[in-house]
Amino acid sequence: MKLTRKTVIPKVVQVDPQGSTGDLLGVYVEADKQLPMCLLCNKVLSNDSMKPSKLEDHLKMCHTDKIVATDGAPAMVGRYRGFVSHLKRIIPGLTAVHCVIHRQHLVAKHLSDRLNQSLHFVIKAVNKIRSNVLNTRLFAQLCDENDEDFQRLLLHTEVRWLSKGACLTRFYSVFDSVLEFLESRDPDLKENLIKFKADIAYLTDLFKKFNDINLQLQGDSLNLIETKGIISAFLGKLKFMKQNISRREFSQFPNLSQVECIDKDIHTYSQHLSALHDDFKTRFEDMLTMDIPPWIINPFDETEVDVVLQEELLELSTNEELKVKFRKDYQTFWLQAETPVKYPGLWEIARKF
Repeated sequence: MKLTRKTVIPKVVQVDPQGSTGDLLGVYVEADKQLPMCLLCNKVLSNDSMKPSKLEDHLKMCHTDKIVATDGAPAMVGRYRGFVSHLKRIIPGLTAVHCVIHRQHLVAKHLSDRLNQSLHFVIKAVNKIRSNVLNTRLFAQLCDENDEDFQRLLLHTEVRWLSKGACLTRFYSVFDSVLEFLESRDPDLKENLIKFKADIAYLTDLFKKFNDINLQLQGDSLNLIETKGIISAFLGKLKFMKQNISRREFSQFPNLSQVECIDKDIHTYSQHLSALHDDFKTRFEDMLTMDIPPWIINPFDETEVDVVLQEELLELSTNEELKVKFRKDYQTFWLQAETPVKYPGLWEIARKF
C-alpha cells in the first residue's frame, strides 16, 4: 500500500512495568508529524502532554470516572506489573471489572473427560470434512441430495467465544449426513459419533444457551444492574436444568429429548450441570453479591437512604419534570448532563453501576 502525506497510523506504546505515566500515551502519526494520543479516550494531545505533570492533569480532568474491563491475564491484572495496577496508581478512583463475557466463556469450557471426548469427536469430524476442497464439495453435494437446510459445517475456533455453540448447532442439524459421509471414509469415527450422540445433543442444547447469554451480555447500553440480572437468571436456570434433567424432563433440551438416554447419561449431565452452577457462582460472586440501592432504579418510590443523601433524593423525587424524563428508562435518566451537577452525592453512587 502506498503511503501518502494524509495517511494516519495509530501506534500503541507498551506499558513500562516501572510505572512511567508516559506509557499511557500512544503515538498518532500524520505524515512526518508525531503527536501523543491518550489510549483511554483516543484524543490527540499536544506535544507537551508527554510531561508526567501534564498527563496527570489530563487524567484527573477527563478520566476520574473511568471503569476498565479486563480478562484474567497476568499482564492485565498482575499485582505489580499488570496494566490495571499501573493505571490505578495514576487514577486512584479507577474501578476494574473482570470482563463478564470472558468469565462466562471460562465457565462454558468446564467439561468432564467424557463430554470433552465427545466434543473432540465432533471437531475431528468437522476437520476431516473441511480439511480439503474435495471433501467439502462432496459433503455439500450429499447434503443437497438429502435436502438438508445447510450444506457446510462450521469450523470451531477456540478464541471466538460463540464458535463452539455455532459449530455444534450446525453439526447436529446435519448429523445423519455426517454419518453417511464418514461411513466409507472413517467408520471408527462414525461409530464413536453414534455412540456419543446423546452427549453431542446435550452439548448442542447447552452451548446454544451459553451463546444466548453471551449475546445478552453484549451491547453499549448494558450496565452492571442489567448484567447482574442476566447472570442471576442464568444461575437459576442451571439449577432448574439439573433438577429437570435428573427427572428425565427434557423440555429445556430439545435435541436431547429426541435421543435415547440411559441412566449413566443422565447422571453425567446432572453432575456437569451441578459443576457448572458451582463454577458460575464462584466466578461471578462479586457481581451476584453486589448491593444495588433501590433508589437508582426508581428514585421516585419511597425508600430508605443514607442520611447524607436524604436531601438530594427528596429534591429529585419531588421534581415533576424529572418524573417525565424517568418514564423512558432509568439509565437515560441518570446519564442526563445536569444530574452530576444537581445531585452530586447520588451521582457518585449511581455512576458506578
